[in-house]
Amino acid sequence: MNFSKITDDLFIGTTPSVRDYDTLRDLGVRLVINMRLTYGPRPDPHNPPLRLLWLRTIDSPFFPIPIAKLMSGARAALETIRLGGKVYAHCAGGRHRGVAMGSCVLIAQGYDPESAMKLIGERRSFADPYAYHIRPRILKFAREWSGG
Repeated sequence: MNFSKITDDLFIGTTPSVRDYDTLRDLGVRLVINMRLTYGPRPDPHNPPLRLLWLRTIDSPFFPIPIAKLMSGARAALETIRLGGKVYAHCAGGRHRGVAMGSCVLIAQGYDPESAMKLIGERRSFADPYAYHIRPRILKFAREWSGG
C-alpha cells in the first residue's frame, strides 16, 4: 500500500489489502473511501471493522466523477473526523479519483479549492488534482458545497 499523509485527518493512497487494514487502524483511520469502479473494498474481519464506503467511479474524461458521490464522501468524512477518526481516500493509483475525493474533504473542512489541490500536490508528489478531467470536478464540488 502506497499512501501519503495530507493532514492529521486525511490520507490518500492506493487500494489497501485486508492486511493493510491494521496499518490504517493504527494510524487512527476509521473511514476508507474507495473510489474504484469495479474493485470493491474487502471486508474488514476486525471487530469493530473499519467503515468502508464504496463510491464507484471511473477515471475518464468521458465519465466525470458524479458530484453526488463527492458530496456523499465529504459528508461521511466530516462525520468521521468530528467523531475523532481519520479518513483514507483511495483509487487504484492514488493519483486522480482518490485525490479528487481528498480535495473535496479538505474543501468541506474549509480549504479553498486551490489551496486544497496545492496541499495534496505538495504532500503526494505524483498526485494530479490539476488533470483536465479532475480539476473541474473539484471546482464544481466547491461551488455546490458552498451553495454557489
